[in-house]
Order: sequence, then C-alpha cells, then structure tokens
Amino acid sequence: MASDHPAKKPKRLSPWRILTPVKMQIRLAMAISASSALFGLAVMLQLMMVVQRLIVDPTTVPWLWFAGAAICTVGAYVARLGAFNQAHYAAFRLERVLRIGLAERLARVSLGYVETQGAGALAKVIHDDVKALHVFVADSTPLYARAYVTPVVTLGLLIALDWRLALVTLIILGLGYGILSGAQKRRRDMVRKYNAAREQVGAAVVEYVQAMPVVRNFDSGKMSFGRYQDALDGYLKVMLDWYRAAGFPARFSWLVLSPMPTLTLVLGTGLWLTSAGDLSASRWLGVLLICTGMAEAMMPMMMLRHMIEKVSLSVARIEEVMNAPELGQGEPGETQPDPTAPALQFDNVTFAYGPDLAPALRDISFDVAEGSVTALVGPSGAGKTTVARLIPRFWDVAEGAISLHGQDIRQMTTDQLMEQVAFVFQESFLFAESIAANIRIGKPDASDQEVIAAATAAQAHGFISDLPQGYDTPVGERGVFLSGGQRQRIAIARALLQSRPILVLDEATAFADPENEAELIAALSELMRGRTVIMVAHRLSTIRDADQILVFDRGQIAERGKHDELVTQGGVYARLWNNYEQAQNWSLGGARQTKMAPKMQELAE
Repeated sequence: MASDHPAKKPKRLSPWRILTPVKMQIRLAMAISASSALFGLAVMLQLMMVVQRLIVDPTTVPWLWFAGAAICTVGAYVARLGAFNQAHYAAFRLERVLRIGLAERLARVSLGYVETQGAGALAKVIHDDVKALHVFVADSTPLYARAYVTPVVTLGLLIALDWRLALVTLIILGLGYGILSGAQKRRRDMVRKYNAAREQVGAAVVEYVQAMPVVRNFDSGKMSFGRYQDALDGYLKVMLDWYRAAGFPARFSWLVLSPMPTLTLVLGTGLWLTSAGDLSASRWLGVLLICTGMAEAMMPMMMLRHMIEKVSLSVARIEEVMNAPELGQGEPGETQPDPTAPALQFDNVTFAYGPDLAPALRDISFDVAEGSVTALVGPSGAGKTTVARLIPRFWDVAEGAISLHGQDIRQMTTDQLMEQVAFVFQESFLFAESIAANIRIGKPDASDQEVIAAATAAQAHGFISDLPQGYDTPVGERGVFLSGGQRQRIAIARALLQSRPILVLDEATAFADPENEAELIAALSELMRGRTVIMVAHRLSTIRDADQILVFDRGQIAERGKHDELVTQGGVYARLWNNYEQAQNWSLGGARQTKMAPKMQELAE
C-alpha cells in the first residue's frame, strides 16, 4: 500500500563520526593550525604598528615591533608545519585502523555477504574509500582553521579598527557567497552522477582488460570497446552538464572573493574617509593588510564543503561493511563434544542463498561415521558443494543444525571449528608468497622439516626441489607461476600439515591432467588416511569404494547407499553412472563417425 507521506530524503552522513580513533590528534592539529592563522594576523598588526611609529617619528626605527613581526612569522611557519605533520600522522593512523577493522569484520561475516558484495566492490572500500578518508583528514585540518578561525578573528579586528571598512568587507563577502551558493544548488546531485559515471568508466576498463583473450578471439574489441566508449561518453556528458550549469557562477564568485575586489573597495572607501579626516593612515593600512582574510576564507570553506560531500560517500560505504552482520560465535566450553555421536551430522538442514531465492537444500539429514568416507554426487546445481561449504560455516543454515561429535557448529568458536575440519576445494587459492609460506598457512610455527614432510606426502616435494629457489620460490598472485595440479598439491600439503580429523574435499582432481591426476590421487590417499572424509565428486570412478554415497537432486537427498546397490536401483545414480561410462568411452574417432553417418546415408540414397 502506498504511503501518503512524501519520502524522506536520505540523511546526510557526516565523516566526523568515523574519525573517533584519531579525534584527539585531529583536534590537536586543528589547534596548532589555528595558532598559525593567529600568528599570521599578529604579523599584520605589528606591521601596522611599525608604520604608525614611523609616521609619528620617522627618525626612530621601531625595532621591537619589527622583532615581534619576525617572531610571529617564524611562529606561523612552525605552527603550520606542525599542524601538517599532526594531520598526516592522524591520517596514516586512521588508515591503518580502518583497514584492519574492515579486514577483521570481513573475516567474521558470512561468505554469502562477501560474494553478494563482490570482491571488486569490497576492495574499493578497503583501498579507495579509506584512502579518501586519509586525504580528508590530512588536508581538511588546516582548512578548518583558515575557514573558521581566520574570518572570525579578522572580523573582530576590522570592527575594532573601523566598523565602516569592516561593513564594506562583509558586503563583498555576502555578494560572493550568494553567487557561489547559487552555483552550488545542484552540486550534490551532480557529484552523485559524476561518481557513478567515473565508476562505470573504471568498471569498463577492468572488464575490457580482463576479457582481452575473449575480445581478440570473438569480436575484435567492437562490442567490449563499445561499452567502454559508452561509459566515456556518459562521463563526458556529466562533466559538460556540470560545467554548463555551474561554470560561470562559480568562476565569477571566485573572482569576487579574490583579494583584488576587497582591496579595491576598501582602498577607495579608506581614501575617502582619510581625506575627510575620519580615519588615520595607520588604521587604514591595518585594514588593508587584514581585510583580504575575510574573502579568502570563503575559498577554504567551499573546499571543505566539497571534501565533506565527497568523503561522505566513502564513509557510508565503510560503515556499511563495518555494520555487516556477523556469524554468531559460541563461547569456548559452551558445549562439549560427545565421543559416541557421529563425526558429522546434518539434521533437517534447509538453506537458501538469499531471502528471495528458492532453497538450495531442503530437509537434508545424514550421519557420517568416524573414519568413514562419504561421497556427495548429483547433477550440477543439486546442492553438493553447498553441503561442503556449510560445514566450515561459510553460511549459516536457515533451519536445522550441523553437528560435529554432537556439538552444534554454531556453538563452537571459529578456532574450535577450524581445529576439527580441513578443506581442499576445487580451486586452490595461493597467496603471493613463497611455497613454504603457503603451506604454513594455518600453522605458521611449523618447522622446515614439517613443511617438507607435508609436501613429500602430498607428492609436491619433487617439483618444488626442481625450482630455482626451492621452497622459497614465490608462487605469484593467486599462484599464477604454478600449474593447476601443482597448486592443488600445495593445498593438500597445507591440509596435511594442519592434521585435522575431518577432511572436506570438493572435487580436488577436477582440473588435473593425467600425469598430475595420478600424483594428486596418491597425495589424496595419504591425506585421507585415518580421517573422516566428505568428498564432492564428479568423477564417479573415484568414489566406487566409498562407505556411503549420498545422491543429491534438486536440493534433496534422492538416494543413499554404496555404489553397487545404487547402480542396481536404476535411479538417479544409475543414470549418472551410465552417462559417466559413455563419456569415458568417447573418442575423437567415434565423434567423427557419428557426425559422418547421416551424410554417408544421404549419399547412399
């Protein structure tokens, strides 16, 4: 039902609330910057006194006032440098605090949230948005002193010197502010469009570069470059619209607020008042030296406004990640494992990847006995990998429970859960570190001998020893310098080193070539020895001897049993097995004969 009330505008977000970790340091930087501005005004006043003393007695040099002006000049410089240093120290500290906080938060949320947001968007928050806050903290601190302290003190001094000239200065200030405010009416909307257009250009560039192999093989860049060109055209249109809407008022207001109009009017008014005998020459000079500070303060104020609007978008994105819902954590010792219970148990588990999506699993129940091998098979999208990824709590179940030795995994701490379960997934992720460092992940204090023993058992020691730097060889980003089979064997070595009692395998040999597959199977056999194994399998020949085979179909367990029993039942598994045998018997010659048979028949007729 539609509401009769107008929609509320989104509340404008202030960047200051996220600066709490460095609040005191920022305040100190602002105070130092304010003192720099005050020192600058003090220089002008003392120069005015120098002129006044010279007018009264031209034969006497007012060295005391000269010395005061020199000291204040040095003080202004030192204070400005100190404020700069404090602001940048605060910015670097905030950058570190926010990035650590974001990384820790993402480590505690569900993998579903991470996949929904996308790696690119989250990387942008951690890098670009935090960097925007760094720039804001480092650059806005001195601007605040110039934008607020300088005009207030300057106005007070002008009124004390001559209220009429102060009024002239305020009139110019008001005129410039009015013109600039008119130019800024559509600013927030234009900033939003500008940021959206810029992000579209960035996304189009990344897509074009990453898709280069596909581009060169299929469309020669016409379609993909066309999207990039469209993004550039959209960006240009936004910039031109913004320039036409605000270009002249903005430029004219900057002209009005520059020092020359203020100096010209104050000079003319002061000349008239001085000639009439209503203003002393020294006061007139003092007003001339100080009055430009009023108009010049508008520039930092407008820059601050722009910076705040720009950084508010970054603050919103950072806070969204910081407030992402965490997976619940159990307390150590909250429940105790039952040695008589199954090693792993699914009890009426139902799960969906989103509130508006159909369940990926419905009422799944099964037990896995200690030391047994359970295979999960089924058509693509049946729910096998979902089961495997629910075990380490990449997501939490919507209904039901998953237990290890009778202990609900939601009541276990992350450390407790990870001490029980090891994983080898279809795509093994390696960090841009050395091979030894990648094997040590999860057990950083492992000795070199332990690392070598794990690699040897994983059939990886041979190829590692052949590398120029051996175990110190960098693997590159995501392990790009190694083949798929080599990456998988390092992942197996990592799991062997951790020596956890339950092992989850998600088609660990999917992308291996025949030579690598033999070594992977040997490595997996070593890894599975003495452990409780849950394995997702597409190559059905690898699970013929499994203690239990669970056949998934459309998010439910359609069949369960051993290989021979399931084949004779003639159900889903039997169909999968027949298809697998046909695929194994496929050959290039057979494919050619199949294609040529209709043609030969046509010729015969």
